[in-house]
Amino acid sequence: MNSMHRSLFVVTAVAGLLSGMHCAAQTTIHLDVTSPGKVFEGLGAVSAGASSRLLIDYPEPQRSEILDFLFKPKFGASLQHLKVEIGSDVNSTDGSEPSHMRSADDHDYSRGYEWWLMKEARKRNPAIVLDTLAWGAPGWVGHGKFFSKDMAEYVADFLEGARKQGLNIEYTGAWNERRPDYEWVTLLRTVLDQHGLKTKIVCCDMTPNSGMYTVLDKVNADPVLDKAVDVIGVHYPAEVPGIAPAAIQDTQRRVWSSEDQPNPGSGPFIARDWAHGGRILARRYNENYIKGRFTKTEIWSPITSYYDLLAAPNSGLMYANTPWSGNYDVQSTIWVTAHTTQFADPGWKYMDTATGYLPDDSGTYVAMHAPLAGNKPADWSVVLETTSANRMQHVTLQVGRGLSNETSFVWQTNATKTFEQVAAIPVKDGRLTYDFEPGSIYTITTTTGQTRGTSRPPAAAAFPFPYSDDFEAVEIGRSAKYLSDQDGAFEAAACDGRTGDCLQQKITEKPTPWSPRPDPFTIAGDIKWSDYKIGIDVMLPKDGVATVLGRIDSADVFQDHNAMYPSAYVLKMEANGMWSLLSTRFKNAPTALAQGHVDIGQGWHRIELQFQGASITALFDGKQLAVVQDTAHSSGMGGFGSDWSRVQFDNLRISK
Repeated sequence: MNSMHRSLFVVTAVAGLLSGMHCAAQTTIHLDVTSPGKVFEGLGAVSAGASSRLLIDYPEPQRSEILDFLFKPKFGASLQHLKVEIGSDVNSTDGSEPSHMRSADDHDYSRGYEWWLMKEARKRNPAIVLDTLAWGAPGWVGHGKFFSKDMAEYVADFLEGARKQGLNIEYTGAWNERRPDYEWVTLLRTVLDQHGLKTKIVCCDMTPNSGMYTVLDKVNADPVLDKAVDVIGVHYPAEVPGIAPAAIQDTQRRVWSSEDQPNPGSGPFIARDWAHGGRILARRYNENYIKGRFTKTEIWSPITSYYDLLAAPNSGLMYANTPWSGNYDVQSTIWVTAHTTQFADPGWKYMDTATGYLPDDSGTYVAMHAPLAGNKPADWSVVLETTSANRMQHVTLQVGRGLSNETSFVWQTNATKTFEQVAAIPVKDGRLTYDFEPGSIYTITTTTGQTRGTSRPPAAAAFPFPYSDDFEAVEIGRSAKYLSDQDGAFEAAACDGRTGDCLQQKITEKPTPWSPRPDPFTIAGDIKWSDYKIGIDVMLPKDGVATVLGRIDSADVFQDHNAMYPSAYVLKMEANGMWSLLSTRFKNAPTALAQGHVDIGQGWHRIELQFQGASITALFDGKQLAVVQDTAHSSGMGGFGSDWSRVQFDNLRISK
C-alpha cells in the first residue's frame, strides 16, 4: 500500500468510526450511592419436578464438573439460592420425587437426590441460601387433605431432617402454584416455631392465572398473616403484560420471582442456545427488578437432567440427561446468570437511578453497589443487555461519590462470545464511556476474580442397547440407575418367593396430587428405539396389576391430566389373570388391541412386548398371548409399572 492509499484508508476509517458513533444511541447512566433501591438477594434455581433425577447417576469426574458449573463461586452460574422439592411420591412435572415420610412414624432423610444436591451445593458455596416447597403430599397426610396439621408437621419434619444433616434451610413455602389456605400458612408458622425452626415462609408461589399478587392484600389486612409471611413469592411474572402493580413495586416487603424461566411466554421450553435461552434470560433477570422490584429470581430448573420426552423439555440452565455417556452441555444461560452472580453478592444494593431501559427499548440495565464500609469507596457493577437493539449503544457511566473510581472491566456474552472480558476502561473525572454492540449482555464492574470455567465432557452417546438390569447392585430402598419414576416409587427390596433383590413399587395409598396423576410407572431408554423386545419378571400381590410398556413416544403428563399411562403400547396383566394389550395416546381413551384371560396362578411370571415394524406381540411366560398390527407408535422408550400396590419386578431386559 503506497502512502496516498494509506492516508485515504486512515481518513475513511476515521470517518466510518465517527459516522458509527453518530448513529449510536446516546445514554448516560448515573451511579449514585444515595439513590433509592432495594437490596439484591441473589439468583437461584429450583430443583423440583424430578428435573435433577439423572444427575446423580453421572459418573465422576463429570458429575462434579456439572456441580461446579452450577454452584462453585466465580466459575460458572455461581448460583446463590437453591430451592428443592419436598417429595411426596407423586408426579410433579417430570416424575415423582421420593417422600421422607411414607407414614406418620417413617423418617428417612436419605431417599432421593435433593438431600445430596443440597449438600453438594453447600460444599461448593457455604453461603448458598436453601429453600423448600411441596408439590404434593403422601396419602396419609390429612387423610388426603393437603392443608392440614399433618402437612405442617410434614414440612417441619423435612426441615428437621435437613438440620440433622447439617443443612440449615432458610425458607419454605405452602403448595406450589395452588391457591393458598392463609389460615394454614399461619398454622405452619406456629408449627415451625414449636419445633424451634427459624425457617422463614415464602407465600405463596402462585402463577398469574391464580392471582399471584393477591397475597399482598391479604398480609396487609391480617396482622397474624403479616407476621407469619416473610417473603412474597410469585411465579412467571413476565407472563403478565406491563409492569407489576404499584403496590408490589412500592412495598417494603421482600418480593421474589420464586420460579421463572427463559421461555418467550408461549410454546415449548427451549433454553438450549443463545437465541432461545440466553438472550431471553438476560432481559428477564433485569426486567424482574425494573418492572417489579423483585430482589431475587429463581429459575426452574438448574439442570435438564430428565428425559426429553417428558414435560417441559430443556428447562435447565444446563443440559445433562445422558449419564451413561457422561456428556453435558454448559448452555448460554449459565453465562447469562454469571453476568450477575459473579459480579454482585446478596447484600449489594440496587441503584434505582441507574436502572431502566436504553433508548427505543433497545435494552435494559441495572446497577448495584457493594455495602458501604466507612470511607472506603464501594465496588459497583452494571448489568446491561442489548438483546433487542439494532444499532450500537453509546453509553456513559457517571460514577458518583462513594463509589470506586478504579479501572472498570467489561465482560460480554452473545451468540459468538462466551463470558469474555473484552475491555478494561479507566474511570476519568468520574466518567467512562463504551460502545455496546447489539444482541449481547454485558457487565461493567470494578470487581475482579471472575472466571469462565472450562471442561471437556465426553461425546454424547445413545442409551446402551441391549440393556438389562437384575437390580442386585441397587441399594435396598433406593432407585435403580437410569429409571425415572413417573408416579409412585420403584425401589430395591428383597424378593418375595425367590432369592436376591428386585424392585418393588412402594406406594399403596394414592398421594394428594399436584396436578396430573397417572398410575405408577418408570421409564428408561431411547425414544428412537423401534424394533425391540422388552420383558420383565413380575410378582403380583392379590388384586395387583403389572404393566410393561414399549415404544413410549411421549410421557408429558400435562398433555392429558387424566391419562393413566404414557403414550405407548401397554401390556396390562391383572392378578386374576385378565390381560389386555393397549395402545394409549393422550386425550384419547386407550384402545384395546387384544385382551383375554390366562391361568396365572401364584409366584413369579414374565410379561413381554415385542415390536417388529407394525407387528406387536404380547407374551406371558414365553407363550404368545396375541399378535396385532398397529402403527400408532413407531418408536419410543421402554418401561414398566403397576397400580397402587406392592408389585415386585425383576430381570428387566431390552434387546433385539
